[in-house]
Amino acid sequence: MNSLATWPSAAESWLDERGKGAWIAAMVLGFIFFWPLGLALLAYMIWSKRLFSQCSSGQERPRGAHAPRGFRASGNTAFDAYKARTLERLEREQKEFEAFLERLRAARDQAEFDEFMESRARTARAAGAAGAGEAQDRHGKDVTQGEG
Repeated sequence: MNSLATWPSAAESWLDERGKGAWIAAMVLGFIFFWPLGLALLAYMIWSKRLFSQCSSGQERPRGAHAPRGFRASGNTAFDAYKARTLERLEREQKEFEAFLERLRAARDQAEFDEFMESRARTARAAGAAGAGEAQDRHGKDVTQGEG
């Protein structure tokens, strides 16, 4: 069951290792044997920018590694591994920083909302106190007018 779920990723890696020519050959064979498959491969190649990449075979990704998009292999596996690890670390740090910014935005939004609610409550209390004062004045005048 596990191999059934991972075969698209394995096929993608296998085609990436062989370069753009392998992708084009797979697409042509897809059109010959089952045209929706060829069309799906063409759409995927356009979406993933594999169709328009300038790199030749073997330069897009180091062998056996899922490198980030735009990764060009240097030919030195140790350097490529170091570069891949560094890029992964930077991507992780970027995600953590974006999460931090999101928490800051949420805290700022909460503070602004709390300030709004407090301001609204102060206004309601002031209006209630002013309304109660006016009612007492009116009541007082009515009582005084009734007595006199």
